[in-house]
Amino acid sequence: SARLRSALLGTTRVGAPTSPVLCPGVGAQKSFQLHQPQRKLWVTAGDTLTLTCTVSGYGPIGPVKWLKGWGRENETIYDQTGTFPRVMRAATGSDTDFTIHIRDVRPEDAGTYYCVKFNKSVHDVSVFQRGKGTEVSLSGEWGSHMVAVAAVLCFLLLGFFIALCMYRRKFRGQAESQDPARPVAGGSFLPIPLRCCAGTPSSPSIPHACALPQQRSKEDNDIHYADLQPLPAAPQHSRSPGTACSEYASIRVPAK
Repeated sequence: SARLRSALLGTTRVGAPTSPVLCPGVGAQKSFQLHQPQRKLWVTAGDTLTLTCTVSGYGPIGPVKWLKGWGRENETIYDQTGTFPRVMRAATGSDTDFTIHIRDVRPEDAGTYYCVKFNKSVHDVSVFQRGKGTEVSLSGEWGSHMVAVAAVLCFLLLGFFIALCMYRRKFRGQAESQDPARPVAGGSFLPIPLRCCAGTPSSPSIPHACALPQQRSKEDNDIHYADLQPLPAAPQHSRSPGTACSEYASIRVPAK
């Protein structure tokens, strides 16, 4: 039958836990208890994962296994009769301590682990009792994602800052090119050419160019010219011959 074939091949059928089968005359013995205290664990990739499971009391004949997941998709992580390269018992040969160590944890090791006691009868192997499960998560995986996101954000902010600086520099250059006649700073003087004539009564007046300093402002950008004419000769009183006289002119430029 199917049950006999399952018992001979040693396959495991995961189902509802069965009632304990005790030996005759041992009703006063302590009932079987399976303890799986860890509910959640965080582990870094490459480290060693420790899953704790202990039993007490008397139970039926059958192995204790570690399963990852529950239902049809479960995977056997440790069995007392199998070989598992990365898994080893914490207390080899113990009948009460079934704690295991999983070396070199990988991302695919994340999941929920169950410590399960099986009942092996003549007809079938079924679940007798199981722990509440230990949920294992990898902390290094989330940390690497956070580092990647932070790096991308830094690059985006740096690019935005560079683009903003280039835009401001370009805008400033365009503004300067569109305003070629920028006012000269206050306090600067530009020479205003004047036509001056100076001489003495005995010598003809010689016109020459004079420069009159004038302060240039934003409102006054015009250049004013003046033509000085010699004054009529004034009567000389007592002046020694050969003494030259000079003529001065005062020019007032109206402000705009």
